[in-house]
Amino acid sequence: MTNCSEEDPPTGRHGGWLGRWQALRRGGVLGINARNRRYVMRYNPRSKYPLVDDKLTTKRLALEAGLAVPELYGAVRFQGELIHLDRLLAAPDSFVIKPAHGSGGDGVLVITDRRRGLFLKGDGRAMTLRDIEYFVANILSGVHSLGGIPDVAMIEYRVRPSRLFDALSYRGVPDIRLLIFRGIPVMAMVRLPTRASDTKANLHQGAVGVGIDLASGVTGHGVVRDQVTEEHPDFGTPLAGHAVPDWETLLAIGARCADLTGLGYCGVDLVLDEDRGPMMLEVNARPGLAIQIANQCGLERRLGAIEAMRELPTAIDARVDLARALDGALASRAPGGAGQTAPRCIERGADMSPSGGREARDS
Repeated sequence: MTNCSEEDPPTGRHGGWLGRWQALRRGGVLGINARNRRYVMRYNPRSKYPLVDDKLTTKRLALEAGLAVPELYGAVRFQGELIHLDRLLAAPDSFVIKPAHGSGGDGVLVITDRRRGLFLKGDGRAMTLRDIEYFVANILSGVHSLGGIPDVAMIEYRVRPSRLFDALSYRGVPDIRLLIFRGIPVMAMVRLPTRASDTKANLHQGAVGVGIDLASGVTGHGVVRDQVTEEHPDFGTPLAGHAVPDWETLLAIGARCADLTGLGYCGVDLVLDEDRGPMMLEVNARPGLAIQIANQCGLERRLGAIEAMRELPTAIDARVDLARALDGALASRAPGGAGQTAPRCIERGADMSPSGGREARDS
């Protein structure tokens, strides 16, 4: 039995839970249960999960397929190897340490420089070698891994973000999330670090999610902790109207990642390095649904259109063309019509959280 207070009546166009549910239905918003039942369980064979749950395996597959990924400097697998950590860290002045089986951006350490024998984080705080050894030991013990299992610590190249993001990102590295269904890019957003997110591109820690128009690669609406915003919270910089470089290449990488993992429904995380260009970070078999909030547009119609197609193109270029054509067609039929920086399919004022906050651990 549902308890309804006088302030939250279950009726009305925008009043109470019924009004919000109706608004979400009209907007085609996909919830977690529907995502799991209709897409994750149906299109993602369990046998393929280890290919993406282990970031070392995903990196190997990407390299074999000729995709660019951040260079791996080394990996620490056992506590006894910590005595050699100083050798692994001897060459690079900057690097990233993260768990091979981590999720949600937890357990990631970014070192941007060295000074007087200390390692400097992006926020300027210094760490000693002993501090880093302790951090790596926590990774190995499974503190940040899926299911708390013993893990492997990866040490890899630190991405230098494209200058496009200088006024849109607080110190950290923005990443681009592509949602891929049956090998076709469906929706996209860029996640921008903030002071609140501790320079990480993690929406659940306070980063900004900004929708990207799939057809043009131009940014649109933003969202911070489920609240729509038009500006970066730290800089006041407008979020809309920025063209993402190498957009077609990014879409093509996303489509190729679906092939190399065998997943029918997945999220692909990409970065734009100022010197090395587009690179693939990781693939997720259970991508979160906040991408709908960032785009102010539900996934139902887009996924339904692709699911209804009996035959899909196999060539990557043809898949990218199909993705952009579908995006333009669906945006033109959405409320507000075409020509916006990002299609607004959800009525202003509707509660866009498809899970009432329960997707906090989805990636």
